[in-house]
Amino acid sequence: MDEKELVRLAQEGSDSAFEALVTKYQPKVFSMAMSFIRNREAADDAAQDVFLKAYLALPKFHLKSEFGTWLYRIAVNHIKDVLRKRGRAREIPLDDVKELSFADENPLEKAETEKEEAVRRGLVHESVASLPEKYRIILTLRDIQGMPYDDIAGVLHLSQGTVDSRLHRARKMLRTKLAPYLSQEGGSDEM
Repeated sequence: MDEKELVRLAQEGSDSAFEALVTKYQPKVFSMAMSFIRNREAADDAAQDVFLKAYLALPKFHLKSEFGTWLYRIAVNHIKDVLRKRGRAREIPLDDVKELSFADENPLEKAETEKEEAVRRGLVHESVASLPEKYRIILTLRDIQGMPYDDIAGVLHLSQGTVDSRLHRARKMLRTKLAPYLSQEGGSDEM
């Protein structure tokens, strides 16, 4: 069954049709929430709230855009609200803390490598989080979520040219923020 038919049935009250839409989009909505919120439980709650909002707003959806684009717009707005409400407090998910395996040949070397990777991930995350919101959102949707340009344009109500130029600026700003760390580690300035 195609997506438009699922939407139509869900609008008519079919719980199974809406459940099929949730099943299709839940991993992407959760991943988007996780990339901004960085806490598994809070991201899961946010994703559930997004689908609740979508369910309640479904009668107002008139298929003028794709369902996914409409849903991502709800997700972006809700995630912005969550971040505003929690004051952008930093939380470290327990899942990000790695345990040392005793079966490894060189556990100290592996622990050091994992620690360096965690520091790099944290540095990139902090750098992305410090970007102005309009650049952070576009960078996340394109480079982390892998969303196509035309979908981003639809979600954010922007032209594709604006998406392209903001993405270019966001990447340049990120490179500038990370350049001192890359040169310290002997890395290149390319990203």
